[in-house]
Amino acid sequence: MKKVELINVGKSYDQKENVIEQINVSIQPGEFFVLVGPSGCGKSTMLRMIAGLEDVTTGDLLIGDQKANHLLPSQRHLSMVFQNYALYPHLTVEQNILFGLHTKKIKKQEQQKRCMEAADMLGLTPFLQRKPRELSGGQRQRVALARAIVTQAPICLMDEPLSNLDAKLRAKMRSEIRQIQRKLGITMIYVTHDQTEAMTMADRMMILNGGHIQQIGKPLDIYNHPANTFVASFIGAPPMNLVDAQFQNNTILFDQQRTLSFTHIAPRIADQQVTVGVRPEHIELAKDSHKSLIVEVENVEILGTETLLTFTIGQQQQWLAKWNGQWNIAVGDRIPIHIDERHLFIFDQQSGECIHSAQTMSSDQFSIKEVFV
Repeated sequence: MKKVELINVGKSYDQKENVIEQINVSIQPGEFFVLVGPSGCGKSTMLRMIAGLEDVTTGDLLIGDQKANHLLPSQRHLSMVFQNYALYPHLTVEQNILFGLHTKKIKKQEQQKRCMEAADMLGLTPFLQRKPRELSGGQRQRVALARAIVTQAPICLMDEPLSNLDAKLRAKMRSEIRQIQRKLGITMIYVTHDQTEAMTMADRMMILNGGHIQQIGKPLDIYNHPANTFVASFIGAPPMNLVDAQFQNNTILFDQQRTLSFTHIAPRIADQQVTVGVRPEHIELAKDSHKSLIVEVENVEILGTETLLTFTIGQQQQWLAKWNGQWNIAVGDRIPIHIDERHLFIFDQQSGECIHSAQTMSSDQFSIKEVFV
């Protein structure tokens, strides 16, 4: 296992605008680290710099405490799985898996041993003599993963490897990749634009936007304590509801008709223009004792296990509420909703930085011991 460290790393083309700027992160040995962000944010470029397929313009790249800025890809002792699988169509599955070992001068007996171990681990043993065109998308992805495994490199890079698969197969492959990484104990750096993949697979993740780090941390820490409005709106399915409002005299003014008064937030925030955020699952149907807002339902999506309600709040900003179960609510119904102040996020309207984070951990997370007591 090896550590990967980026120190003040930047990337630009033709000395023009930086596509990546001031990246500082240390990826620990044996860690599953995910780079996540929208298209064009620089995550694949960063992965290619680690692999040696792109030059580092500024800063230092360390692999296992060795400066790797100018090392050839073959000298970095890592493997890579690409988005398009990159399999040789004229070779069999077995030949594709073994292809990278021929150049390493590994004995044929050892090559066969590694191939059979990887094929057995990934369920490819019955398909070793088939050509890639005779395989499904999931099987091809497994071949690409097996080819990376047999090199026994301490670091494995993955560039959106599941984006070509259907939703059901993606979920299955997420679990398989994570289990294999744990079993082998390798350091894995995984690029995706899918926040669900990031949340379910990562030990830690880095959220990028416009070539800049937005936040680094464990998935639940980022979900519960987003650093800014970009992270809040990017992480979560559905994402966090956000609306500009005025905070004044212990009260949040969404518009002239809708206000909410609070007791615990006011001492920590000066009167100012803010952005208010709340997760869809934390918008409740108001009871008689609750402070409530009356909203008109504009859309209803009943998904079987949950119901999504769309309504407008503030300056024509649409919000979503996510309620467990199947609710008999129609478009046009006016319903009272309640927002517990423990679940509110407050962001500075100018900078987008979080100035008050919801207290979700203490109220929503339970241990197995608590459940069975």
